[in-house]
Amino acid sequence: MRALAFCLTALIATSATARSLPSAPLPSPKAIDAQARAAMTKTGAKGLAIAVIDNGKVTYVQAYGVRNAKGDPLLADTVMYGASLTKTVMAYTTLTLVDRGAIALDTPIADDLDQPLPSYDSEAIAPGKYGPYKDLAGDDRWRRITPRMALTHSTGFRNFWFLEPDQKLRIHFDPGTRFSYSGEGFSLLQFAIENGRKSQGLGQDVGGLTDAIFARLGMMRTSLKWRPDFRPNVADGWNDKGEPVEHDERSKVRVAGSMDTTIADLSKFVAALVRGDGLSPAARAELARPGLPIATAHQFPNLAPTLPAEQRRKDLAAGLGVIVFDGPQGHGFFKGGHDDQTGNTMVCLEKSKRCVLILSNDVRAEASYPDLVRFILGGTGVPYDWEYGDHAGKSG
Repeated sequence: MRALAFCLTALIATSATARSLPSAPLPSPKAIDAQARAAMTKTGAKGLAIAVIDNGKVTYVQAYGVRNAKGDPLLADTVMYGASLTKTVMAYTTLTLVDRGAIALDTPIADDLDQPLPSYDSEAIAPGKYGPYKDLAGDDRWRRITPRMALTHSTGFRNFWFLEPDQKLRIHFDPGTRFSYSGEGFSLLQFAIENGRKSQGLGQDVGGLTDAIFARLGMMRTSLKWRPDFRPNVADGWNDKGEPVEHDERSKVRVAGSMDTTIADLSKFVAALVRGDGLSPAARAELARPGLPIATAHQFPNLAPTLPAEQRRKDLAAGLGVIVFDGPQGHGFFKGGHDDQTGNTMVCLEKSKRCVLILSNDVRAEASYPDLVRFILGGTGVPYDWEYGDHAGKSG
């Protein structure tokens, strides 16, 4: 077991800036209900679910609208697609392994494997689950990639290998030098955890690790793999044209975005996350520390050019599985999740331990999120202009 090591800055409190404003009273449930219904009317969204966390405790959970084209109601325990909020769960899971000494954030993933990464036949190990690592032969930069780089989207990979024009996995920039959103980096970290050396505590199924976390938090209708018992109360979706789309029953654990969950369940995870439950103080500090400056105008497209230094946002950086920012209420973090029929967002403020979690089975609802978050939490500084500036190539 390797000793837990974090840089000193991780131990510095990141709860708020010195000049952050005091927290105002939260809106009443009746007011939130009215705002949510107004947002659905304005956007045409068929379904929406909201949870509010205050001082680290879930204080409000509600679902609105319908879960399918038949008109069945969307409920607080309806299973919805978590999309890329799965990445935040993966970051939390990784930090539990860091606390155990099984993996280290800044030790190259290569050090956790018995063979060079390109020599693994990922299709033989788990068909369709990992990238074609054989494509990295001849580019030794894979040896530099660390868990931190995977969790801060700085591996150098495109979002997914199959989005490459020739469908070959490649590294586009020196790992660790810049931000470019990549689910592929998360998949590599999953590979290292599931196929790493058992002698140091790896070689574990990530789905099993997350299931244990969900069970501890009382999240009984959440999994990174489809379960048949979800079927009686599952949400289908609607795309940007208002066309219904059936729920995708994802049969493999893919930490970049395979989670099914409910608004009631996931609110428990977000509350635990903002409190730091299940993590050492050092590990929790790492999650929300501004570890990698972000120098692009928008989150997408992948591999976008970096802005000149004077045009970059000074308040925006990658944390571990989240994006961190500083605003009028101090330090915070957020994460979105999106596909053609899903729009999710999670926003947390460190000082007040307040969060808003919004899940929707209708991608059109996303247009209302900046106003909804502002209505509930007040001015936060969440960089929605950066996140939603261009959805081209966005997945999960």
